[in-house]
Amino acid sequence: MFTGVRKSDLSDDELLRRYLDDADADCFGELYNRYIPLLYGIGLKYLNDVPRAEDAVMELFEIIFPKMAQYEVKTFKTWIFTVMKNHCLQTIRRDSREIVVDFNSEIMESDEILHLFENEDDNGHKEALNKCIEKLPDNQRNAIIRFFVDDLSYQDIAESSQYTVNKVKSYIQNGKRNLKICIERNSK
Repeated sequence: MFTGVRKSDLSDDELLRRYLDDADADCFGELYNRYIPLLYGIGLKYLNDVPRAEDAVMELFEIIFPKMAQYEVKTFKTWIFTVMKNHCLQTIRRDSREIVVDFNSEIMESDEILHLFENEDDNGHKEALNKCIEKLPDNQRNAIIRFFVDDLSYQDIAESSQYTVNKVKSYIQNGKRNLKICIERNSK
């Protein structure tokens, strides 16, 4: 149908139609690439962070590419602008639900929490610690175990999970607080 015509010469509508009709992924790639600067600008506007904006552009592609046939798109530019804006707003909402505690990763963890893991001679303490660890939310429990038991760094935990270093720090900090509260309740 478009033989001999370069994809870069096709209109947005033609590229979208060709992608939907022929499942030509290159057409969608060409179309998406045209709007990467716009999408990146939207990401910067809403997320105020270069790496997060770059991630948002890539995440959006990964989200819409496999489901593109499900959408009714009249004007691709307007549609992609709106989808990116909504994606950024969802990211902000998701991130605002998590409390990120920023502290220097070079500083050793407080002695107060470390003694919880070192006092394993006392069977009652060990049993209380294990029960309290099991009560933690999955993300906190995994981060605590990997940090204190497996002796992994924040970076190691982040690289082997879907979390950022700041999220790992937050999960450990919140997990430590929750463990301390739980153990104090169980020891009374």
